[in-house]
Amino acid sequence: MEERIQRGETEHIEAKDIKKRDIKSMTLAELTEEMVQIGEKPFRAAQIYQWMHEKLADGFDEMSNLSKGLRETLKERYSCPCLNLVDVRISKIDGTRKYLFGLEDGNVIESVWMQYEHGNSVCISSQVGCRMGCKFCASTLDGLERNLAPSEMLDQIYQIQKHTGERVSNVVVMGSGEPMDNYDNLIRFIHLLTGEKGLHISQRNVTVSTCGIVPRMYQLAEEGLSITLALSLHAPNDEVRKTLMPVANAYHLDDVLKACQNYFEKTGRRVTFEYSLVQGVNDNLDEAKALARLLKHMHGHVNLIPVNPIKERDFVQSDRRAVMNFKNYLEKNEINVTIRREMGRDIDGACGQLRKRYLDETRSSDKMQKDKL
Repeated sequence: MEERIQRGETEHIEAKDIKKRDIKSMTLAELTEEMVQIGEKPFRAAQIYQWMHEKLADGFDEMSNLSKGLRETLKERYSCPCLNLVDVRISKIDGTRKYLFGLEDGNVIESVWMQYEHGNSVCISSQVGCRMGCKFCASTLDGLERNLAPSEMLDQIYQIQKHTGERVSNVVVMGSGEPMDNYDNLIRFIHLLTGEKGLHISQRNVTVSTCGIVPRMYQLAEEGLSITLALSLHAPNDEVRKTLMPVANAYHLDDVLKACQNYFEKTGRRVTFEYSLVQGVNDNLDEAKALARLLKHMHGHVNLIPVNPIKERDFVQSDRRAVMNFKNYLEKNEINVTIRREMGRDIDGACGQLRKRYLDETRSSDKMQKDKL
């Protein structure tokens, strides 16, 4: 990873009309080199880096201890991506906040802020849309638009921290997009987020979710990170999993679990197995028995998730009794299991829902305007 970072390659925004280099995605070492190349003292890099990643400045004009000339040079040469708050919805049930952010190219993404006893967690998106096609997820309904830059992943956290006035202590990359499908930007983001000169969030408080892209899972195990890997499992066998997740056609469950075991052996970090319970699909005791057998010797933890229905699919959330029966069976068979606390159900809390609603409303409005012409 270090070699990849030192090359100075910020593999990031794929928007066609953005030509300036993304300064917020640079490491401090890269930024120092940039300052020397434009004739500035190396210490300027530390000042700029602090403004972006500690003081959470929204742009160069806020960097008041830089000369006006340097600020103008920075604006000419570099972009400093800053997300625009489009909408925020606050749950009346649990205080969860769902954010819709606008990007500089006109795309929109969503993030979630959740309060727990152990601290404040933010769930961020890693892509604009998603191409994985998981049947229960609204993020994938319009396909993949593009990858997010490291700076755009970071700024979701920065903007939420400024909006709430509270420190974020846990970050989960589990929003729209498949993080392993944006791998290099993901790794750079993690290093920027957890570095001493930034928010310095502990790597142990960072979780990255994947639907099971096996080669990237092996690659992640070699990065020397201490983050938690979460696998979107959702079924105890390939047959059921293929009906829910198209990626299962490319990577068999046995291979996915071998990659999980390898991750534990390489990092010492147990894997979280995400299991969304869908009524009549994967929530009966036969599935629970199969899951217990499958994970019996795995070093991991099962997170049961009563599926959050989306209007484009006919999936129904399992009832409370089925959820508890499923959980109890796993526990009796010595599987570490919890039921995820439902957050933000009254504010389009499921992944991709708020963005999908915004896009549908925008398209409807645009169509009405055209019809009037």
